[in-house]
Amino acid sequence: MSAATPPSLWHQALVYRSSDELLTCTVPFVQDGLNADEPVLVAAPPATTGPLRSALGPAAERVRFLDMTDAGRNPGRIIPGVLHAFVSRHAPGRVRIVGEPIWAGRSAAEYPACVLHEALINLAFAETDAMILCPYDARRLAATVFADAERTHPVIASVDGQRPSTAYANPHAVVAAFNRPLPDPGGVPATLVFDADDLPAVRRFIGEHAGRAGLAGNRIADLEVSVNEVATNAVIHGGGPGTLRIWQERGQVVCEVSDPGHLTDPLAGRIPPDPDAEHGRGLLLVNLLCDLVRVHTDAASTTVRLHMRV
Repeated sequence: MSAATPPSLWHQALVYRSSDELLTCTVPFVQDGLNADEPVLVAAPPATTGPLRSALGPAAERVRFLDMTDAGRNPGRIIPGVLHAFVSRHAPGRVRIVGEPIWAGRSAAEYPACVLHEALINLAFAETDAMILCPYDARRLAATVFADAERTHPVIASVDGQRPSTAYANPHAVVAAFNRPLPDPGGVPATLVFDADDLPAVRRFIGEHAGRAGLAGNRIADLEVSVNEVATNAVIHGGGPGTLRIWQERGQVVCEVSDPGHLTDPLAGRIPPDPDAEHGRGLLLVNLLCDLVRVHTDAASTTVRLHMRV
């Protein structure tokens, strides 16, 4: 790459129908990176990382492997905690990443956040010298998943070759399409209306109800910190007062904070701020601590919903 050529993102979806097809496409991708002395990350479920590690043989020792079912359980954590962390560690050189954020078993609540993640990659790393290949298992994923993959990846690859995606959409358009009101609570919520003076009461409220739900002590502390960050944003930036709701739903504690503000930055909570920045760490911390974060915003209000597995 010449000095006059700015770095750019290479972002492809890989559709595979068997383990052999997966390896036929991913092994050369990884080997080419290693041969060029490019750092390589594979962040995927064990069903992908296991065979790929075996197929690479001794070369696998030069690859960074992460279990995406852990590191990327919250899709909002993948950009800051996985991709941005790896890119920043090796900047300004080129990196290669195999990232599989969508797998069979993702919940209905997690899936929209996964699509947003894939779309936001195109914004977050638009001027980054990174090659990101995202496998999609055609044996186990619904047809709607592949339609969304077409919207969020400029190029679609398979064992038969590559083609431009005719359905690729501007990332902002995908964000707008998935900015939908959140589903009604799956349980009966307890509710607290709060203002700036009530933040200590917010923390006590969370601790009491999360403890009753059986959340472990360290997880209660994480949830208290997360809700406190969102509630503080609600009264400082959202114009307050805020409304907090908490309930149990399918083995999870779910908290929701609503305020009259409007969230305008689709990358809020996904890009770490500069070390000397005074703001911008609240939603980032929330994404790193919680199992799922969902957001709906419009001109009149913003709702942030946090999930923690019991």
